This record gives sequence, C-alpha cells and structure tokens, in this order.
Amino acid sequence: MTDNELLLSISDLLDNKLRPVKDDIKTLKLQNENDILPRLQNIESCYTSTYRRYSNGMEQLDAIQSDIDIMKKVLQDHSEKLQKIG
Repeated sequence: MTDNELLLSISDLLDNKLRPVKDDIKTLKLQNENDILPRLQNIESCYTSTYRRYSNGMEQLDAIQSDIDIMKKVLQDHSEKLQKIG
C-alpha cells in the first residue's frame, strides 16, 4: 500500500467516524435555530413586558403610598381637632 493510499484510507476512516458527530452537530444546530431560540425569544419578550408592568406598578405604588401618608397626617390632625372640640 502506498503512502497516498494509506492517507486516503485514513481519511475515509476518519470521515466515517466523524459522520455521526457531524450529523449530531447539524441536528443540534437545527434544533437550536428552530426550537430553542424562538422559545428563548418568547421568554425574553414575556420577561421584559412583565418587567415594564411591574416597573410602572411600582411608580403607581409609590404614588399611592405618598397619598396614604398625606391622608394619615390629615386624619391625625382632624382627630386631634375633634378631640379638642369634644
């Protein structure tokens, strides 16, 4: 067997051994592209929209807390005035 024939034989052997690995990689790439990435994009979209809602809700909650603090102060003042009258 000549050197070229030996090299060709080794090359064929490696190609045969690596074919399942290449096929698996191709399958993983397709699964990544067709299944995993769209799901991740959907999760990201849901997460960011939820974050925006909660962020806006926190601003509203801060405003409500401020209003409650003012109402408590007014109620305390009115209670003190009513106790002085009564």
